Amino acid sequence: MTLRSLFVDFNSYFASVEQQLNPALRGRPVGVVPVLAETSCCIAASYEAKALGIGTGTGVAEARRLCPDIAIVLADHAKYVEMHHRAVAVVDTLAPVRQVLSIDEMECELTGRWQQRERAVGLAERIKAEVVAQLGECMRTSVGIAPNTLLAKLASNMQKPDGLTVIEAHELPQRLYGLKPKAINGIGPRMVQRLERCGIHTMEQLYAAPRELLRTAWGGVAGAEMYDKLRGQWYGPRETVAKSLGHSHVLPPDLRNPAGAFAVLNRLTQKAAMRLRKQNVYATSMSVHVRCRHGYGNRGQRMGDDRAAHIGETQDTAFLLHTLEQLWHSGLHLLAHPVTVGVQLHGLIEAGQHTGDLFGFDEAAADAKGTSDANENPEAMGSLSARAARKIEPVRDRRKLLAAIDTLNGKHGKNTVYFASAQAGLDHAPMRIAFNRIPDLESER
Repeated sequence: MTLRSLFVDFNSYFASVEQQLNPALRGRPVGVVPVLAETSCCIAASYEAKALGIGTGTGVAEARRLCPDIAIVLADHAKYVEMHHRAVAVVDTLAPVRQVLSIDEMECELTGRWQQRERAVGLAERIKAEVVAQLGECMRTSVGIAPNTLLAKLASNMQKPDGLTVIEAHELPQRLYGLKPKAINGIGPRMVQRLERCGIHTMEQLYAAPRELLRTAWGGVAGAEMYDKLRGQWYGPRETVAKSLGHSHVLPPDLRNPAGAFAVLNRLTQKAAMRLRKQNVYATSMSVHVRCRHGYGNRGQRMGDDRAAHIGETQDTAFLLHTLEQLWHSGLHLLAHPVTVGVQLHGLIEAGQHTGDLFGFDEAAADAKGTSDANENPEAMGSLSARAARKIEPVRDRRKLLAAIDTLNGKHGKNTVYFASAQAGLDHAPMRIAFNRIPDLESER
């Protein structure tokens, strides 16, 4: 086992980008929020803010209490995506980027002589210096070097900000013993509970656990894979196919009412439908959720509700909006104080595996039939009048229409053509960055 993974992690990425692009924010505590409201919370914080106890999830009111002079900045995800692409390009000129794991994380594979510790460290130092030189003084990185991706990511987290840490095979497992199991990506609160039920509470216990016990804890082969990863075994990126896509949004104060929430849900649905067509996939089910701030359940969770429906195989915006309306009026419209809303499309099927509706309308055949009728009887054809004259049913397959709408929005801006049900939420539900998805700027804009 040699050093094969070089992991680059940008420190406090959202806040660092804001400080880099706005010199007035440099050296100041900064909190980045999804919406400018005192009831909002920070989705990122600068290291100056973190030093005062302000971090991801800290409410704006609490952040102001801890630091009255904190700068609260509205998130601008387009800027973060643009900086991300610049960062990948900079790193890639020095070491080919093998995989991008998130908006602020990427990994390079070390080959040949670059697997030697001195050369690997020298390469990491050049990457760190070049990032600062080309992107700016605020764009600091922490780099981890190790035998595989999991260990390199753990190494990158050991020294922040602006760190450089190496874990070699002969240092295992002792170098991991100061960490908690939840430091490993993918071990969240539920996984922690499952590990604890297996008698695993510490990193020492996790490392010492037999392979079969980890299979039991993870419920399958992922446990055996974790056993090998912790011991430095090399592995490549796993090919994953997205099973769902969606959008959620924290409502601004003036839209925290049923009408405002429904308008934003319409906007989110239209964005999700456009992404289906962009990715050339079809959804088979749809879910909608609404969360409210006022009132809590028996276990203290925020109150809200969810609705879901099977929708066949579709990427049709109008059909999805009709489904949304049905789900909304099944009880979601009665929630008086909505704060967060979201739409998720599930069961994605690639276009090559899509099965059309057995009773669907064949638009191409109808067009051909209309043309044939016009050739036989020119007087019967006036643009679309041939269909009406022959009482051909309305076109149910709107692929050409939706493709034209997507083209117009791509060329002239996202709100050039839209379904009117989203009017009140038109300026809301902006681009959002998921943990492992980099938004497509062309589609979002």
